Amino acid sequence: MKIKNSTYFSITVILISLLALILASEQAVASAKNGLYICANVIIPSLLPFLVLTSLLSALGFSQILAKYAEPLMRKLFGLSGQCCTALILGLTGSYPIGASQTVELYNRGFITKNEAQRLLPFCNNSGPAFIIGAAGVGVFSSSAAGIVLYICHIAAAFAVGILLCSGKKTNTENIQMENYQIQSFSSALSGSIKSAVTSSLAICGFVVFFSVLTGLLDATGLLSALAGALASGTGGELSFFHSLITGFLELGSGIGSMHGLLLTPVNMALAAFILGFGGLSVHCQTLAVLEGTGIKSALHFAGRLLHGVISAVLAFVMSFLLI
Repeated sequence: MKIKNSTYFSITVILISLLALILASEQAVASAKNGLYICANVIIPSLLPFLVLTSLLSALGFSQILAKYAEPLMRKLFGLSGQCCTALILGLTGSYPIGASQTVELYNRGFITKNEAQRLLPFCNNSGPAFIIGAAGVGVFSSSAAGIVLYICHIAAAFAVGILLCSGKKTNTENIQMENYQIQSFSSALSGSIKSAVTSSLAICGFVVFFSVLTGLLDATGLLSALAGALASGTGGELSFFHSLITGFLELGSGIGSMHGLLLTPVNMALAAFILGFGGLSVHCQTLAVLEGTGIKSALHFAGRLLHGVISAVLAFVMSFLLI
């Protein structure tokens, strides 16, 4: 059996991580508890009911009803069928990874093609208003107005990403007609939606805890501070800025949490907008878990989230002058 060099590298990283886990066990346990706290107090209470209801809406044909009215706008802006509007709306009002979950629901039920799903993912999977306004606006800057500005930038960036990545591309498939779709009974749809939501929520919580521990270990070993310090000295920026940027690149909640108490400045608003828009590697792994077994590729999703982060950061930097 021939083992690739990349496999040796992965094994080496895992062994080093295990060693760090043993040497910094107290920090790892504390980080895991923090991740579990986020799961118990934020993710499951807000995400689980939302996943159940969005899956239920799809099973009862809501996307088909909405598609009739959204078809012209979706075709004109993004070159996508009207059914895609459901994922976009729920993705902007829910939170990661509601948009991706709804996209998979639409694809699995045959409402959209794989090509549509791959083009829809980059701009429909977003953070929600509750987290942006509550955690970022009030929690970081002690300002609900700042949170509202961040949310407006988040929405605008989502549409900009969709137009940039999808404009000019047309979908040749015809929409599924409502009369050709067999709507499930409410009891059957509810049972299936709950089972699917619980499975997805557990997977999401697993990623949150894992990346919380990873971030904690990097902090405990001094690697995170060393990298942040190197970037700060090389660019002349603030250490706290790069510490939050690196943390947010790994995990959204930890990244926003690390910004707590920072002053309301254009630079800090741009940082918060980027972290919210990119979502962190944890969100990308959550999305991969949702896409597992569907054959839907995620490369465009990663590019879309990176572009979303940059655009929303620029918008937040400019709009923050209205608050100062």
